[in-house]
This record gives sequence, C-alpha cells and structure tokens, in this order.
Amino acid sequence: MKRDESEEIGLARQLRRLLQAIEASGRAILPSSNAELLQSIVDAAARIFGAAAASISLVDEEQQALVFKVAYGVGHDDIVGMRIPVDKGIAGYVAMTGQPIAISDVQQDPRFLQEFAKGTGYVPRSILATPLVSGGRVIGVMEVLDKINAPSFGMQDMELLGVFAQQAAIAINQSQQIEALGQALVRGIDLLLAEDAGSGPTALAQALRAAPDAEEAPYRDLMEIAGILYALSSVGEAERRACLQILSAFADYLHSRPALH
Repeated sequence: MKRDESEEIGLARQLRRLLQAIEASGRAILPSSNAELLQSIVDAAARIFGAAAASISLVDEEQQALVFKVAYGVGHDDIVGMRIPVDKGIAGYVAMTGQPIAISDVQQDPRFLQEFAKGTGYVPRSILATPLVSGGRVIGVMEVLDKINAPSFGMQDMELLGVFAQQAAIAINQSQQIEALGQALVRGIDLLLAEDAGSGPTALAQALRAAPDAEEAPYRDLMEIAGILYALSSVGEAERRACLQILSAFADYLHSRPALH
C-alpha cells in the first residue's frame, strides 16, 4: 500500500519522537547472554563473602528440579548442568521454604546430599544458602561455600547475602523477561514472514535453529530489538503508540509487497 509524502513525513516525525524518548529514558543494558549475567553474579558473591566456592541454581518448574546454572571455585565445571529434585538437599530446602540457612558442619545435617557433592568434586564444610525471590515466588537458590578466613558463616553474612540475593533476583528476572521477549519476537517475525513465504520454516527460523546462541548475528540483532521494546515499557503512552504505528506500517509493507518466486 503506497503512502503519500505527508504520511511519510508524519511517520518520520513519530520515529524522531520515539528515538528522543528512548534516549531520554535510557536504554536497557542487555548482557551478552543470560549465562554471563549469572556467572558475574556468582563470581561477585564469592568475592564479597570470601567463599571458596559458590553456585546459582534456578527452578525448573516443569521438571520440579533445581538446575545448577553457574558455579565458582573447585568443581565448578562439574556442577554446571547438574540437577536435583526441588525438595531434596539443602538447596531444595531453601527453595521449598523460601528461607535462608547457614550450616557450619554440613556432614552433620541430614539434608546434605553427600553423594551429589562428591559427584561435583567438591565437598564443603559449611554452607550459606538463600532463596532468589522474584514476584513473590522462588526462582532459584544462591549458595556460598566455606568462608576462607573463618570456620563458618555468621548472621551478618546471612543478612548481607539476603540483600545481595534481592538485587541478583531482580537482574535475573529482567534478563529472563528480555530473553522471553526476544523469543516471542522471533516467533512473531517468523509467523509474519511465513505468511509471505508459504508453508515451511522461514530463513529466519532456520538461522536461529542452526545458531541459537547470543553470539550469532540473527539472534543478537533480535535481542537488541527486544531490548528496545523492553526500554519502551517505561516511556509514555504517546511514545509507545508511535512505536506501534511504525511497526504496524512495516508489517503492512511486508504484507503488501509482491511475492518473490
């Protein structure tokens, strides 16, 4: 569908307003990947608490399990990817109760999963664990193990880790939202292109399936678009409507362009 010159000028003005609003409100800062964000958090926790090791596990609600996503210290390569039932172990207790816990001698605690720890190559003496809570639900557990300069963790450590975990949970939740938005955006664009391309996967879908990580250009570009859309959630209604009009105009163009044979 062709547009006259005045309509194009109006669209350009709306685009300028949108860009100005984004610049004024600030762009959302995206990590290059969710794994890197988690790793930076667990590394910082280990340094802050002087711990020999640390880990973050996230709740897999479908499988009712805790999945260890990142770790720091001895055995960190072995523990990443391992999972335990959400109601087992010290981490499971924290996930189920939503309460932090400090244990000075894990060997004497019946909740401690001895065989699991041996499988990671690191058996701790003491553990400090706290839930990662977002939106009133536990999304994961952060653990720091074996305070280097003390025999165990104290109440002050527990309070500080709770504050640290609150900020970590916010960052993790935002990262997950952006990641989910990126995936939804991929599906939406894919469906839009599929209407022009006919049945079967589009080139976009094929590229993303062949290279699904954030380092590949198609996924990285779409994540950048998702970041812009996420930033728009904090601007005014007029700016959001302008963005919607621009996207709708582009969708109209895709629908109206001649089919390529």
